[in-house]
Formats: sequence, C-alpha cells, structure tokens
Amino acid sequence: MDSDGDGIGDINGITARLDYLKDLGVDATLLSPIFRSPNHDFGYDVSDYYTINHEYGTMEDFEQLVKKANELNIKIILDFVPNHTSNESEWFIKSSNKDEYYSDWYVWENGHLDAQGKRRPPNNWISVFSKSAWQYSASRDQYYLHQFGVAQPDLNFRNPVVVEEIKNVMKYWLEKGVAGMRINAINHIFEADKDLYGGRYPDEPITGKPGFGPDDYNYLNHIYTKDQDETYDLSSQFRDVFDAITLRDNLTRILMTEAYTGIKNAVRYYGEGVYSDAHIPFNFALIEDLNKDSDARDIKYAVDRWLTYKPLRKPANWVTGAHDKSRVASRFGPKLVDAFNMLVLLLPGIAITYMGEEIGMVNGFVPWTKTTDPLACNTDDPVNFIEVSRDPFRTPFQWSNGKNAGFSNAEKPWLPVADGFEHTNVEKERSAVRSHYQVYRSLTALRKRPAFRLGRYESLALSNAVFAFKRWYNDDAYVVVINVGNSYQVVNLTAFDLVFGQLEVEVSSVHSSRSFSDDILANFLDLAADEALVLRMQV
Repeated sequence: MDSDGDGIGDINGITARLDYLKDLGVDATLLSPIFRSPNHDFGYDVSDYYTINHEYGTMEDFEQLVKKANELNIKIILDFVPNHTSNESEWFIKSSNKDEYYSDWYVWENGHLDAQGKRRPPNNWISVFSKSAWQYSASRDQYYLHQFGVAQPDLNFRNPVVVEEIKNVMKYWLEKGVAGMRINAINHIFEADKDLYGGRYPDEPITGKPGFGPDDYNYLNHIYTKDQDETYDLSSQFRDVFDAITLRDNLTRILMTEAYTGIKNAVRYYGEGVYSDAHIPFNFALIEDLNKDSDARDIKYAVDRWLTYKPLRKPANWVTGAHDKSRVASRFGPKLVDAFNMLVLLLPGIAITYMGEEIGMVNGFVPWTKTTDPLACNTDDPVNFIEVSRDPFRTPFQWSNGKNAGFSNAEKPWLPVADGFEHTNVEKERSAVRSHYQVYRSLTALRKRPAFRLGRYESLALSNAVFAFKRWYNDDAYVVVINVGNSYQVVNLTAFDLVFGQLEVEVSSVHSSRSFSDDILANFLDLAADEALVLRMQV
C-alpha cells in the first residue's frame, strides 16, 4: 500500500496493513528488495545495500515496521540480491575507474577485434534479459558481465573480499531484526573459472531449440554461467552467518534460496552431508511443472516428485505465485484459486503465498506505453512484448473498490490496477460469507491442526481429473479432493486406506454447492467441475 500518495507502495503502507496479514493467519512476510536502487529492475539493481530506497521510506520507518510486526508475531524477511549490483553503485563506479581496492569486485574481461576491426565481446554469453551478457566500459577499455540487465553488473564471487562484504551486509540486516533472507538468483552467482580454460571464458553451446535466435537466452545451454558447484559451498557459508546470529538468542534466522534450475540442483540447496545450506530452497514445481492443460496425474507427479527428491527429514515448501510468474487465476482459471490454495496450505511443509493469490487476483493489462519491466522493454517489440512482460503480475494490491483499488490516493499508481478490482478486493471478500479470502482464512486455521503440522501424507489420482491427498495424525484424518477437469466427476474415496463410511466438509471452494459440516459418502463423491473440498473423517 502507498502511504504518502506518490503512487508507489512503501514501508509505512505495509506497517499500516500488518493487521490484515495477522487476520489472514500469516506468520511471516517476505518483502521484495527495499535497498537503495535506481529501480531499473524493480529494485533488483541495488546501488547501496545499507540504505533504504527513498521511495519506500527511511530506516526509522523500517525499524517501526519490524517493531510492530514483532508485536503481532509476524516475521519480516528480505529479498536479497547478491549476484549483481546496480551500475550506479559506488562499488561499480570505483571498479570501473580501476580503484585499487574495488578493481576486481566485478567480472571484467577483455574483448577482441573482429576481421573488420570492430570491437566484439569476450564470448557468446547471453543475458537472461536477452542480447549479449557483456557491456563495454570505456573507462576500463574492458567488458563487464551482466547476467541480467545492462544496468546490473555481476559481482565477482571468486574475490574473497566480495564474499566477506556480502556477509557483512547480511549481518547488518539480521542484526536490525530481520528474521531471514531469500537469496535471489543464487544459481547465477558463479561463472566457470576461466583459469581452467586457458584464461578465457569459454563459449556456451547452442541448444538447437527451434524458434530462438542468437539474442535469445534459450539459444544457449548455460553450462558455464549457472549451477556451478562453488555455489553450494557459498550457500553453506551464508548459512553459517545466519546460524551465528541464531545462537545469540535461539531464534532461527531463515535462509531461503531462489533458483530456477533442475530438481536435483534445487534440492542440493538443503545441504549435503554435515553441511547445512538453506532452510527453504524455493520449490517451483507447482509453477514450472503445471499449466492450464495439466490434469490430476500431472499434479500428483509434480508434488510427489519434490517430496521424493528432497532430503527425508527436511521440510518441503509450496509456491504457486511469484512477482515474475502469471497469477493462478489467470494461469488455471478463477474457479481453481481455492484448489491451489488448498495445495499450498495443506500439503506437508511450508506454505508460501504471493500477495493477492488469497483473494484470487488476476493478471493486469499493462500496455507498451506503461511497461516498466526491462525483460519486456528489451524485446523492442510493442506487440509481442506481452509474452515476456512481468508487469501484469505486479499490479497494485486490491484493497477496495475505491480509487486505485484502495492502494494509493495518487492520480496514477506506478502500474495500472488490474481489471475486475471492483469485485475482487479485500473489503468485498471480507464482508462476503463465501469468498477466496474466507476460504484462505479457513485453510490457515486448519493447517495449525496436528494432522497438517505433523501428519502423514498419501496421494492418489482418483481419475484423470481428480487429485486427492490424505493427511492424518493418530485418529484425526482428512482428505483433500480437487477436480481440475471441466466436467462433473464421481470418485470413490475408499481407494485410500482406512477411509470409509461418512466424511464431513471442513472447507469447500467458493463455487461448491457444499457447506461446512455437510456429510459426504466415502464410496460415492460427486464433484462439479473445478470443485475442491477438504473433508474430515468422522470418528
């Protein structure tokens, strides 16, 4: 929420709305980057890690946020971006000018002249945001690496001084009262060691995927710029920083990691052998492995696969939305919002909800003229930019049906509000008897019960359209049933061991004809299209 009328959400806006999070049953909230930044990429281009970005408020505002959050028993977690800084960072400016101390803080490399005498970058590496990952700097007569935007030069983590400085930043914020950090794009932190390749960074191989040209990220197989083994050792070092502060007061500081990578790489961030890394390596299975055509078998496969690959004694986590992924209501349809919230909140492990998924927000429409996302702007394509733009998933939160959905009193907020906010907003859903908000609150209350906190798990695809899972602890047993098909289905829940007789409805999706405490026969359950239910065994 915007507290000062400039159209941009800010720290005091969050503080003013902490009671909403408490009412919703939330234990912790993760803020997108709040550090000083020119904001070329939504704050993921940090110019000073020790300062709050002026648009968001002051350090005093942040300290007040942490204080009030602690009073409500809500933890504050920061999104932290160590892979790169802004090119307006003092570190980078000094490195560009070959300052003796900062000279080796970034990844610098010599280019070469082609046959026509034209300056060319060191190799064929491509930025995630497309085009060359190298940018020429006249002051050094060298190129710097930027795996993301041109304004986001990569730090050199083969320099131990850089590693120590990033650890100092972590300590600074943890000592400010932050309960944890999510390490953004952690698998991009290291590039191949060029000394192993004759002193030059090697070209990456071409994927051969159809439809991608030499400027597209998917044109190359990123074997030298992602998922390097050294990353896991660094993650373990980061964990040591967190654990050292945890030891002072025995309050666990949480380390989270974000890596879009293969499942074997992702679960390595839990740690190996005697080494502990992240408490929560983000699990994107429900985002990456599912789409609108997925059926019950695909859901079972995606869920069980993560539970199989993760270490046995470590908690799973579930995510269906993020600031760079299409919203659930737009990806799968508005009627399945409750179903996916049931998955996130009732599967075994930690539940992570992107703001707005609890009320069923949809993607907004942001025209080319108002697009701010560098990933979209880099396409130079005012028609097809929408295929990659992340702005539609970042539109302002919808508090009410008033001006700018109650997000801001400004004439125009930083992005246009999504269509339909008049019906999809907190004020309306709070006052309704049935709404996505009410379902979400019921689920957060339910997940406090032992069957969901401590209980066992079993899943079945009861048909191609119906996914179900059982959670139980001692004699308390529940079955969650989701029809992802577009037609009526009849299923038999006695396919689960020790499920028989009658069950009663604990929670039902908004469009279901069932209500709390309705009786259901275990051997004959008829489900409408998109219907989702949480059922409790009657003892």
